[in-house]
Amino acid sequence: MFIVESYPIAVVMCVVTMLAWGSWANTQKLAAKEWRFQLFYWDYAVGVFLLSILLAFTLGSAGAGGRAFLPDLAQAEGKWLQSAFLGGVIFNVSNILLVAAIDIAGLAVAFPIGVGLALVLGVVTTFVATKQGNAPMLALGVGAIMIAIILDALAYRRLAGGGRKPPVKGIVVSLAAGLLMGWFYSFVAQSMGKIDPVAKTLEPGKLSPYTAIVLFSAGLLLSNFVWNSIMMVRPLSGEPVPFRDYFSKGNFRLHAIGILGGLIWNTGMSLSIIASTAAPPALAYGLGQGATMVGALWGVFIWKEFKGAPAGTNKLLAAMFVFYAAGLAILIASKH
Repeated sequence: MFIVESYPIAVVMCVVTMLAWGSWANTQKLAAKEWRFQLFYWDYAVGVFLLSILLAFTLGSAGAGGRAFLPDLAQAEGKWLQSAFLGGVIFNVSNILLVAAIDIAGLAVAFPIGVGLALVLGVVTTFVATKQGNAPMLALGVGAIMIAIILDALAYRRLAGGGRKPPVKGIVVSLAAGLLMGWFYSFVAQSMGKIDPVAKTLEPGKLSPYTAIVLFSAGLLLSNFVWNSIMMVRPLSGEPVPFRDYFSKGNFRLHAIGILGGLIWNTGMSLSIIASTAAPPALAYGLGQGATMVGALWGVFIWKEFKGAPAGTNKLLAAMFVFYAAGLAILIASKH
C-alpha cells in the first residue's frame, strides 16, 4: 500500500481535504434547482463508495509497505471492521442532517455551525481515542474555531434585521448535524493499525487506511437505505419525496452531479485518512475540517446567501473568517 511518510506532504493532503470537503456541497446546490436533496443524496452515497473501491485496488494494493487491500481485509479482526463501518453509519445520519440544513439555511450557515461544531468534537474525541497530538495547542485552535461558530450564528440572526427571517430550524438542524458528525472520525481512526516507521509493517488485526475507507463507505451506503428513506418519508422541510421520483425525474446529468459530489467528498476523506499516517489523526481531521471556512466562502461570495443583510453583518463574517484561519494555523502548528 502507498504510505505517506512526509509531514509537509501530509499537510498538503489535508489542505486538499479541506478544499474537497468545503466544495462538494456545491453539487447539491446545482442539483437542488431541479430535484430534492434526498434524491441527490442517493447518487452522492454511490459516489463515495465507488471511490473507496477504486483506491483500495490501486494505491491500497501498490507498494512494498503495509498490506494490500484483500490480504488486509482477510486478516482484520471483526471489532475493527465494525468500528470503521460504524463510523460510516454515524457520519451518514449526520451528513444527511447537514444536507438538510444547507437546504434550509444555506452553505454559509450550515457549514460554519454544523461542520464547525463537528470539528471541535472530532478533534477532541480523536485525541482522546488516539492520544496523539499537542493537547494545549489543539485546545487553543479549537477555541478559536468555537468563537468563529458563534460569530457566524450572530451574523445569521442579523438577517432578520434585513427583512429576511432566518429559520431557527436551520441553526437547530446544523447543531444536530455537528453533534453527530463530531463522533464518526474517532471510530475510523481507532480501527487503523500503526505503521512501523522502519520496517513499514502494519499492526496486525487492525486495518490499513484504505481498508478503513472501504468499510466506512460501505457503512455510509448501506445505512442510506435507513436514514435517507426516513428523510424522504418525513422530511424536515417541504412535502414527502416519492421514491419513484428518483427514476421518473432523474436524468444522466443529475445523477452525474450527485455521484461527482460523492467522489469529491470522499477524495477529501481518503486523503485525510491516508495523511494520518504522517500526521496525528486529530490534526488530520481538524485541518480537513477547515472545510467550514471554504464552504462559508462559497455561500457568502458565490451563492450570495447574505445578500441584503443589514450593515455590520459583513464585519461579523470577516471576524468569523479571521478566527477560523487562526484556529487552522494553530492546528497545523500543533504538530511541533
